[in-house]
Amino acid sequence: MTPFSKAAAKAAAHLAKIDPDLRRVINATGPVLLVPDEARTPFYALLRAIAHQQLSGRAAETIMGRFHDLFPNVPHPTPEQVIAVEDLVLRGVGFSRPKIKYIKDLAARAIAGHVPNHDDILTLGDEELIERLTEIKGIGRWTVEMLLIFKLGRMDVLPIHDLGIQKGFMITYRKRRMPRPETILKYGERWRPYRTIASWYLWRAVDLAANKDNKWWEQV
Repeated sequence: MTPFSKAAAKAAAHLAKIDPDLRRVINATGPVLLVPDEARTPFYALLRAIAHQQLSGRAAETIMGRFHDLFPNVPHPTPEQVIAVEDLVLRGVGFSRPKIKYIKDLAARAIAGHVPNHDDILTLGDEELIERLTEIKGIGRWTVEMLLIFKLGRMDVLPIHDLGIQKGFMITYRKRRMPRPETILKYGERWRPYRTIASWYLWRAVDLAANKDNKWWEQV
């Protein structure tokens, strides 16, 4: 068991103890399966997050699969490799024109040293990273939050503007309408310092709700 998985298990037990509604989701889902990908460079993690903006996970991964085919025999393309690809080629793999601009700007800023490397990024706090990286075109708070969760494994991130989080909150707490981001933020104070783990289970609540045969809400 990795240090992150140990911390996640501790967090899930704490959340189940303090939040009966979230406990139903935790019991139905089981252990946290989130595994931060420490091998990804910050540049590549941000590029992936841009690819996922406003798309389903399946659609984004299809595009990323075609994108990777442009760079055979390398696990992650470098900023220099990405910026050298013609826009028309990136359009061919499925990126929209705005996303191509964002990716090229990200690559240019990474080459110029504005995107922290793996060692430097570990020394920066969550809000410090958000403030620094959102200066890059096409990168908002949500994009950096995905970096914090899926690359860095930061434990106290709550992406209140994420549609999946909003839907998961509505399902978990049996709301008739989608909650405002501010509502989730206020409620989520009780989850500190484990808001990332609570977020992961809110995403799972959406998956559980899609399975009509799983009576997860009846679990205590």
